[in-house]
Amino acid sequence: MLRPPASRLVADENFVIDTARMRLIAAQLAHLRTELADPSQLAALLGVEVPASWPPGEYDRDAIVYFLSQYEIRGPEAIGWYGWYAVRRAQGASVAQLVGAGGYFGPPTAEGTVEIGYSIADEVRGEGYGTELAQALTDRALRHPGVRRVIAHVAADNVASHKVLKRAGFRFAAVGASGKQRYERTAKARSAR
Repeated sequence: MLRPPASRLVADENFVIDTARMRLIAAQLAHLRTELADPSQLAALLGVEVPASWPPGEYDRDAIVYFLSQYEIRGPEAIGWYGWYAVRRAQGASVAQLVGAGGYFGPPTAEGTVEIGYSIADEVRGEGYGTELAQALTDRALRHPGVRRVIAHVAADNVASHKVLKRAGFRFAAVGASGKQRYERTAKARSAR
């Protein structure tokens, strides 16, 4: 059975990350505009099955609008520093499926810090996709010469996300004014893993 490509828009391998079970695809303007205008068309654009619970968790309309606005303001160089789609590869008779979304809150700061976020579809939570996604995004960021530290903020009661970050090599750093807990991973921690 022929399968559609993971994304019909990605022409640059810098905008694709392959993990053990997934292909991460950097969101582009067409993806985000389609997702806002007619989410049912996202499946065709990405060449995947989209779960009924989409969009997952904190990857909501506000996040999509934010990513879109940053791409419109910053241009093509912003691709890869905001949204990423997590696609579970097709296996046997099963088709490729969108299992999550994640990304960065923007390019590295002057101090070399990047923040990540991620959300996993209800249908596949607890199967390790969150850890795989967080790990891949973090590794990608830490390979960038301007990045020294990757951070993530998590609500105190989000037990699953705390576990994801710990499994991805992050360590607890502080509690912010908002009450969210900040985790971080540095380039040095990566090399020590």
